[in-house]
Amino acid sequence: MQCAIYKSLRKQNTYLYLADKDDFSRLPEALLKLIGPPTYVMDLDLHPERKLAQEDTAEVLRNLAERGWHLQMPRKEEGVIPGFRH
Repeated sequence: MQCAIYKSLRKQNTYLYLADKDDFSRLPEALLKLIGPPTYVMDLDLHPERKLAQEDTAEVLRNLAERGWHLQMPRKEEGVIPGFRH
């Protein structure tokens, strides 16, 4: 499956996968407000055998097929205390 990937300029390390490039019509309005205007990064040929660095490929493919989009949010780092800065 061919998909387009966008990054959020508002939320660091947040990426949006779309089944149809530049088709934001299926995204909830609240999601668009959260991530801000998405910036195109690249197209990706996604298939079950392809490994993704931070996402489960099967879940991404399922979301793309069912709702037309998938949101990749940053994972919480283990051992990091919220609100604490070095």
